[in-house]
Amino acid sequence: MSGVYRDDAAWRAAVAERGADELVYWVDDHRYQEGPGALIVGTSTLLPGRIGDEFAVTRGHLHAVADRAELYHCLSGRGVMLLETLDGQSAAIELTPGKAVNVPGHWIHRSVNVGDEPFVTLFCYAADAGQDYAVISDAGGMQNLVVADGDGWTLTANPDHTGYPRP
Repeated sequence: MSGVYRDDAAWRAAVAERGADELVYWVDDHRYQEGPGALIVGTSTLLPGRIGDEFAVTRGHLHAVADRAELYHCLSGRGVMLLETLDGQSAAIELTPGKAVNVPGHWIHRSVNVGDEPFVTLFCYAADAGQDYAVISDAGGMQNLVVADGDGWTLTANPDHTGYPRP
C-alpha cells in the first residue's frame, strides 16, 4: 500500500505501529472456467481505519482491457465506490448491505471503507479484464480523496493529482 495514501508520514506511522505484514484488505476470487465469456466472482474485504484524514482504501484500478465492466454488491459494512474516467468524470457511490454498483468499462474504481466494521463486497467481472494499477499512481493518485467530515465522509480534491493519460 506504499504510495496509495497522500499522507505518507501517517501511512509509515501506521505500518510502524501495526507491522508491515498486517493485512488491511484482501480478495478471494473464484474462476469457474476459462475462455470467452468466463467470469471471475469473489469477495473483497477492506478493514476500517484512516490514514491521516483519508479513510481506508483499496489500491484501485482500471481494467487492462478497459471496456470491461465490473459489478460490486455490498454484503456488509459501509463504503464508497470511488469512480473516475480518464477524461475527468467522477462519481462516489455509497454502498451499504444489499446495494450494488455497476462500474462501467473505462472507469477507474477504488473501494473506500467509511464505516467502523469490515466493508465486504461481492464482485464479478470478465476473466479477461485484467487490472492496471499503475494508472492511479502515475497520475499522483485519484482526483478525489474520501476524507473524514465530522461523523461522516466527504470528497476533497487531491492536490497531487496530475491527470490521466488520454486513451
